[in-house]
Amino acid sequence: MADAAHNLSLEEMDRQSVLHPFTQLKQFASGELGGPRIVEGGEGIRIRDTKGNELIDGFAGLYCVNVGYGRGEIAEAIYAQAKQLAYYHAYAGHSNEPTIRLSDKILRKTPPGMSKIFYGLGGSDANETNAKIVWYYNNVRGKPNKTKFIARRRGYHGGTVFSGSLTGLEVFHTAFNLPVPQVLHTTAPHHYWQAEEGMSERDFSKKCAEDLNSLIEAEGPETVGAFIGEPVLGTGGIIPPPEGYWEAIQEVLDRHDVLLISDEVVCGFGRLGSEFGAIHYGMKPDLMTVAKGLTSAYQPLSGSIVGDRVWKVLEDGSDKYGPFAHGLTYSAHPCGAAAALANLEIIERENLVGNAKSTGAYFQKALKDAFGDHPIVGEVRGEGLLAAVEFVADPARKTRFDASLKVGAQMAAACVAEGLISRAMPHGDILGFAPPLIVREGDIDEIVARTKRAVDSVTDKLVREGSLKAA
Repeated sequence: MADAAHNLSLEEMDRQSVLHPFTQLKQFASGELGGPRIVEGGEGIRIRDTKGNELIDGFAGLYCVNVGYGRGEIAEAIYAQAKQLAYYHAYAGHSNEPTIRLSDKILRKTPPGMSKIFYGLGGSDANETNAKIVWYYNNVRGKPNKTKFIARRRGYHGGTVFSGSLTGLEVFHTAFNLPVPQVLHTTAPHHYWQAEEGMSERDFSKKCAEDLNSLIEAEGPETVGAFIGEPVLGTGGIIPPPEGYWEAIQEVLDRHDVLLISDEVVCGFGRLGSEFGAIHYGMKPDLMTVAKGLTSAYQPLSGSIVGDRVWKVLEDGSDKYGPFAHGLTYSAHPCGAAAALANLEIIERENLVGNAKSTGAYFQKALKDAFGDHPIVGEVRGEGLLAAVEFVADPARKTRFDASLKVGAQMAAACVAEGLISRAMPHGDILGFAPPLIVREGDIDEIVARTKRAVDSVTDKLVREGSLKAA
């Protein structure tokens, strides 16, 4: 008897067999939500689906397809490596040429003082590795009680058990029994919502540092091992740090012997117009998390970059505990490393970091020109090719929309109707953008024009429905 699945459409087969992340499961599986959208190809900054729709990808997948779609040379590099050596493990001192060359290349780009790289598959597992390294580091030093981590509210650091706990968004915790007890959260560095009226950015940064210091002292500095932060908050709303923020935070960490982890999964490899967010903001990380832009998502690959101070202690651990007992089957995967090398070569050859800086500045200005005085826009913010527009019912009073209206989701859907993928961000009515680093000024003009039509259409709809008073 023929397999019944052979008579199903791809869409029906998907609904019956795939558990999708961040999806209303019951409604999707029943077909109520329609879909899935089956993406079959892409070129440059555009993707196309099986129904023939072509869309500008204004979010580079999930902030990750930095060199754009359809890069044959990366595919060829993966194929060539798979033919020569598709896999061998990195345990007990084994290695492969792509991993060696990649590590050397990355460390030439990082801030001073970074030493070694441990490879995984994604940002979540890299932050799990960072947690274990911090615990190991403090055990070797004879400080076994320094086990707690401090992250920020609205920070995003992954979706696994510990990395999901580090994430400061409730949706990642509800019904998953997270966060775990070792994780604490401090003030989100969002001047627009968190600062007191009339408070300057520098004064707000000072307050954020004071809040962190108070939390460390309340918990006991002898119990706090590390502080983790994205140079620019990503999934929590695309929020650049206020002026003087990282300098103020670093002083607190130094005072209490707390390590700094710079989560560069979104910001790394050029998105802000600098090689890394830590360089962009003058941070002094002890550990760095990389993924996404490392391969432009052509292969899964992540890295935990270890600074000199931590590495020297890890070395001492060999005498105390023997071999470093942490590893993954796919650590330092040769095909992933080959993809990363080809990807970074494109970024260098085409000066995509420089493009992110110049075209990013054009993007930030274009968004502010288009939406700075819009009647339902509270804030336009961003850095480089990372930007957000936040909507409020009354900008003068900073009055939020009723959450049931789902204004951010409406805006994202209206953008799709205009042939543009943006992203409705959690924790507010926020439209986020992170286009591929290959984007040019003409593309920016088109992205902003499509966004403007979408925003105006939703604004008109809210007025017609009586959810918003006409200006």
